[in-house]
Amino acid sequence: MRFCLATTSFPVLATLMLLSAPPLLAQDGSRLTSDTNPAPPTNVRAVDSPNDHGHAITVTWDPSLDDGRGQKNILAYKILRSPGMKGPLPVDSAGPAHPDVRLFASAVYGAAAWRFIPGEWDTIGQAPSGQSSYVNSGGKFRDGDDFLPDNNDFQYRVVAVTATGSRAASDPSAPVQAHGQIFHVDKILHIGLPVALFTVLVLMFISIAKSGKALYIRPLAGISAVDEAIGRATEMNRPILYVLGLGAADDIATIASLTILSRVAKKVAEHRTELLVPCYDGVVMTIAQETVRQSYLDAGRPEDYKQDIVYFVTQEQFAYVAAVSGTMLRRQTATNLYLGMFFAESLVLAETGSVAGSIQIAGTDQVTQIPFFVVACDYALIGEELYAASAYLGREPKLLGALKAQDWAKAAFLTALVVGVVGAALQWDSIVAMFRMNLR
Repeated sequence: MRFCLATTSFPVLATLMLLSAPPLLAQDGSRLTSDTNPAPPTNVRAVDSPNDHGHAITVTWDPSLDDGRGQKNILAYKILRSPGMKGPLPVDSAGPAHPDVRLFASAVYGAAAWRFIPGEWDTIGQAPSGQSSYVNSGGKFRDGDDFLPDNNDFQYRVVAVTATGSRAASDPSAPVQAHGQIFHVDKILHIGLPVALFTVLVLMFISIAKSGKALYIRPLAGISAVDEAIGRATEMNRPILYVLGLGAADDIATIASLTILSRVAKKVAEHRTELLVPCYDGVVMTIAQETVRQSYLDAGRPEDYKQDIVYFVTQEQFAYVAAVSGTMLRRQTATNLYLGMFFAESLVLAETGSVAGSIQIAGTDQVTQIPFFVVACDYALIGEELYAASAYLGREPKLLGALKAQDWAKAAFLTALVVGVVGAALQWDSIVAMFRMNLR
């Protein structure tokens, strides 16, 4: 009798134990019971994002069959990522490996056969229901919090989540690495084509300038006044002060100023007028000395050149300004030329020159200092006019060609701007589409 009761109660106990057991969980925590969980996403694919800086991976998947259906309707998709490493395998199941890794494998394992070994799975983002793609984009700086390393294997999984908290995870994607692209194909029309056309214009106008044909350049009042200012200094038998600013030798404004200095020094040598060039930077001083020496040689008066025409003062900003201001007042300079990079000292120099009664011509590309030069100097070169002045005075074919090409490019840009505004106002979709640009 006892045997019969035990035999009868065993199936009942087994059934109760199965019903009371907790549901099985997947590695990422998703339930595996099919009666409450939605259908998982399928066909997860991870590829390197095209046309980027090399630190982004695009993940796509086929949506869950329950996406948009009934009580198992998908609320969102969670994106999981696992960094991995390569582990040795037999040669017949080899996968790709880095050359250094292959070398290590050959030395240690005797073969360069490797497989992907996933690490911890981390949630990196979320996509709303109905969406089937996600871009895992990170920064390119190693010390940043969002850095996504390139040339590093990653695997991705997509987890479908319902409003009740049920979830289902996909199978992992194949390992993928992020790589940078040299060429952005989506920017051919907006960047590549204009650059190519501008290059053609530059080369064309340089060729025209070299052939000896005169290129018209809009005259600048400040440049036209240089010869007058030099002549005035010659008549008054007072020196000319040329200030290169506080820029370094690799600053564009300083390079343009050195070109103008060459032209001014040649004219000064022809008139046998005294020239003073106090320098803030030692390297700039060395370049300026050679520039002035060559200008005196070109003018046919190498014997008039003196080493102390160009001299070093100091690299302390306001100590330099004090020394230059003292030179203006003591020597009563007839003409002051301020061309280059200037900062807080600009107004001090210009006001001191005004007190000394000098003709002052200034030019800089520092936007914050231009107003001070405009109000305190007789002539001012605003912004890029400083660069145009170097071409205008130097008459170097390469500089003239580049300057003329810039003028044509500006005209083309303004024309495109007008066409774009009119097209947008009149809702010409084809015109608007031409100006739509991918900024990624």
